[in-house]
Formats: sequence, C-alpha cells, structure tokens
Amino acid sequence: MLSLNFRLCSMSPCTVSLDDQTTMHFWTPNHRQLNKPTLVLIHGYGGNSRWQFFTQVWPLSRSFNLYVPDLLFFGKSYTNWTDRSELFQARCIREGLKRLSVNKFSVVGISYGGYVTYRMAEIYQDEVEKVVIMSSGICYTDDQKEEQLKKIGRNVFDLIVPEKAQDMRLFMNLCIYKSSPFKLIPNFFLMGFVQTICKKNRKEKLELAEYMLSRKADPNLPILPKKTLLIWGEKDNIFPVFLAHQLQRHLGPKSRLAILKDSGHAVIIDSPNMVNELIKSFVLG
Repeated sequence: MLSLNFRLCSMSPCTVSLDDQTTMHFWTPNHRQLNKPTLVLIHGYGGNSRWQFFTQVWPLSRSFNLYVPDLLFFGKSYTNWTDRSELFQARCIREGLKRLSVNKFSVVGISYGGYVTYRMAEIYQDEVEKVVIMSSGICYTDDQKEEQLKKIGRNVFDLIVPEKAQDMRLFMNLCIYKSSPFKLIPNFFLMGFVQTICKKNRKEKLELAEYMLSRKADPNLPILPKKTLLIWGEKDNIFPVFLAHQLQRHLGPKSRLAILKDSGHAVIIDSPNMVNELIKSFVLG
C-alpha cells in the first residue's frame, strides 16, 4: 500500500550502485518535469523512505520533482564500508543523485535525516539551493544531550531500534503528541513492523546511533550559507524546542523558524498539512 502511494504520484523505485561496496535506493519521478524544481526528502530513524513520508509524497509531488532515498541500512540502501558518519550518508546520497542526473536541488531532512541534510548543505553548496530541517538536535551541547537522555529514562537504543512491540509503542508515544490512529495500532502489527523493518541491519543501525550519541558537540559547526527553514513541534520530547532556537541563533539571519503548536517530534504526523504548506511556500518562494 505504501509503494502504491508513491506509484500513484508517478514515482518508481530505483537502485543505484555507487561502487562495488555501496548501493543506494531511491524513489524517483517517472518523468522529470522541467517546470518543477527538485526536492530531496531525507528520513530519520523509525522506518524508511516509504513509511516516514507517506503524508508528504502526494501533496509535494504536485509541486516538485521528488527524490526520496533510503539512508544506508534503512530500506534497500546498504554499504560494506565501515564509516558510520552522517557525512558519509550525505556523500552517498549526493553521489546517487549525481548518477540520476540531478544537479540542483533543495533538501528536507527530519530528525537524524536533519543531520545528514545539514552536512549536504555544508559540503555541496553549489548544488543545494534551499534547506529545510525538522526536529533535529544539531546544536546540542554535551551537557544538554546527557540531560535529555536522562529525561527519556530508557535505553535510547531500545527505542530507536526496537526489538519489542512495547518499545516501538513507547517510541511512537514519545514522538507523536496528538491523538493519532498510530497510537491505536495493535501489538501484533507493531511486532510485524519490528521484525520486517527494525531488525533488518539492526547492528549497523545501532552503530549509526552510537556514533551520533558518543560524538562530542562540534564547537566549530559551520554556518550554512543557504536560506534555511527550521520546522519544530512545540511539544517535541526528543529534541526539545529550545534546540530549535539555538540552531536558529547559530544559523543567523538566513534562517527562519516555524514552531508548530500541539505537535511533537513527529511533526509530519502531528501537523502534516502545515508542514507541507511551509515546505512549499519556502522552497518555491
């Protein structure tokens, strides 16, 4: 059904070999339209490209040529290289886009995908046009990160790469603020999700998370030269809203911040229509 959602938007799956060690999987337009700008959507933990952007694909595909990759170890993207940095993820996405003949694009990233988006905007300044980052703790200090991990009160690895339906439900409840049908999903379905999505490449996903959590805050984090929109849920329990203000202060006058009321970490689920309109007006403006 999720694949059908993409196909109804005139998109098809495509796997690109970057070298003999790495393959990247994308959903791409069947026919690129020259009168539409190109937009790349980068997902976070908790699924892959099909799961996380099902509320974005239909409305955004009417205004953009959409390219939606699976990050390495999510979905059908994989590498045998041992680099677990978001910089390596960014380079692999860019190399995949290059092989799909995509040279200019704006990029949207949520949560972990926001880290990857930031690196893409930093190192590919000639290719990236505008940047949208949602719910991403890029400007955490080490003390803030440690304090937030204590507040969550659970082993964060059990939540973001769950092995049990109960852990999956807890993670969803942390991410989604509003009443949602997702909160009513029965355990047998969640367990099926865990078995088919979360356990695939679990070791590598844990290594990605360990890299992010063990890394010290970057005192020399580059300031992005591109116009940047930050979208945050006011009730974000993963990356609290003060991090949005910190990131905006860091980025300076080329950035603007939209805080969505009654929305949590998963702003694309809590407020999908508002998110889609913000993205369209910013990128097309």
